[in-house]
Amino acid sequence: MIIRTATDADWPSIWAIIEPIMREGETFSLPRDGDEATARAYFASPEKVNFVAEDDGEILGASYVRANQQGGGSHIANCGYMTAPAARGRGVARLLCAHSIDYCRTQGFKGIQFNFVVSTNKPAVHLWQSHGFEIVGTLPGAFLHPVHGYVDSYVMFRAL
Repeated sequence: MIIRTATDADWPSIWAIIEPIMREGETFSLPRDGDEATARAYFASPEKVNFVAEDDGEILGASYVRANQQGGGSHIANCGYMTAPAARGRGVARLLCAHSIDYCRTQGFKGIQFNFVVSTNKPAVHLWQSHGFEIVGTLPGAFLHPVHGYVDSYVMFRAL
C-alpha cells in the first residue's frame, strides 16, 4: 500500500469512500443526507492537502492535512482520515495517520490536533492514542449519534 498526493482524478474514488460514512453518520459531523458537493467542500477544500492510500490501483482510504487555525495558531495541523468500509481492519487508517505525522513534521508543524473525535468511535480513539495522541478535552454530548443519541466528542493532541 502506498500513500500519495490525491489528484482531481481521484475524487470519484474519494467520494465513494466518504458517501457511506456520511450516510452511517457515526463518526463525522457531516449531514447524513449530504450531497457530493457538501462532502467535497468539507474534505477537499482549498486549504487542505489531500492524500490517498492506494493498493494495486485501488484507493482504500483518504486523508487531509491543513493548518488548524490561521495566524498565531497556524503551527498546529489538523488532519482527517476516512477508510473505505470494505477496507476497514487492513491498517489503512494506521498508515494514513503515520504518513500525516511525517508530512506535518516536514511542513514545520509543531503539533497535530484532532478537533472532534466521536467518543463511541473506539477503534479510532485507540489508534490515535497508539500514535501518541492524548485526549486533552471532552465536549459533553457534542455529537448526535444515530444509534446512541448524544455522545461526547474528544479533542486529541500530539506534539511533533
